[in-house]
Amino acid sequence: MEKYTTIMSDRALPKLAAATAMTPLICMSVAPTRVMRGEKCLSQAGEEIARLGSSPLIIGGDRTLEVVRPRLQPVLAQQQLTAEWADYSPDCSEASLESLKQAVSSHAADLIIGVGGGKALDAAKLVGHFCQLPVVTIPTSGATCAAWSALSNVYSTEGAFLYDVNLAQCPELLVLDYNLIATAEQRTLVAGIGDAIAKWYEASVSSGHSQETTIIAAVQQARLLRDILFQKSAEALKEPGGETWRQVVDATVLLAGAIGGLGGVQCRTVAAHAIHNGLSHIRAAHDILHGEKVAYGILVQLRLEEMVQGNKLAVTARQQLLQFYTEIGLPKTLDDLGLGNVTLAELRKAADIACSPNSDIHRLPFQVGPDQLMAAMVSTSTPLAISKKK
Repeated sequence: MEKYTTIMSDRALPKLAAATAMTPLICMSVAPTRVMRGEKCLSQAGEEIARLGSSPLIIGGDRTLEVVRPRLQPVLAQQQLTAEWADYSPDCSEASLESLKQAVSSHAADLIIGVGGGKALDAAKLVGHFCQLPVVTIPTSGATCAAWSALSNVYSTEGAFLYDVNLAQCPELLVLDYNLIATAEQRTLVAGIGDAIAKWYEASVSSGHSQETTIIAAVQQARLLRDILFQKSAEALKEPGGETWRQVVDATVLLAGAIGGLGGVQCRTVAAHAIHNGLSHIRAAHDILHGEKVAYGILVQLRLEEMVQGNKLAVTARQQLLQFYTEIGLPKTLDDLGLGNVTLAELRKAADIACSPNSDIHRLPFQVGPDQLMAAMVSTSTPLAISKKK
């Protein structure tokens, strides 16, 4: 706001103040400053990276760094950049973040480069945020939109979700190299499809009746994203690296991120992600991918809409998703997630966390308690009778 008032006349300021008093100020972080995408585009990213700094700290998991180093090191060397490599493990945790901030100081880093999946990129973005340094994200899979968004999740060292942090801005540069993405297991893209398709089922519930222009646009983009994934995912998975596969990668990484950026927190998460957060506190769920838990959470959210509201459209939507999940390999039940043997106490803990006072599950248009959530969690793949809320 300050940089604009300096070029306004004094007469304009009272009008501006009055308008500001009537309309809440909204600061939006919609998109990265620049996005490079294409085959082998990492090899061409050197000049863009060098514009942002000369001493980057490169953050990723140990296995990912081994894969990326032979591709990235020559690019940095060509620009005479002095890089330090740092492992973010275990998880994007407060302990890891403290260690990474010390690495920034000891290396005198002036740029953060995050490489890897969602947690690695979240850690890189957080370090950049705390140290006020520019950030480059280089996703190595299509598993999430973390490379795009101005948001990071913080976990415990055991992988349990703790809280999220809204960042000051999106990354300065996102490098989406299809050849690098293609090195990831296909499971990661399937999980990304589950995470991305949740945009529609959550945004339409939380913001479907909004009259705000940008939110209307975000919700409609979420509908388009859902349709793209329904139509193209199965074909994409049959031909990794092909044109349709690249379109689906664009959808899971770029379009999903744009929806969250344009719609903001109101279009971001509801019950599906809240259920993911709760499940992350079950030790057996540690190796289940983010998007796999979210995909299951969508089914649970729709089941809640059936059970509590008697929503017949939710019945149809759930059956459609069950067929889609079967086709591409997303989990439909706790058994599919590998959590069929969890105890009732563990499940109750997950439900309690998902229903905690600050949880996004309360963006649903009805109240939900742990007992209702547990009932929905164990019945997502069977057509139970609908009972309206009394």
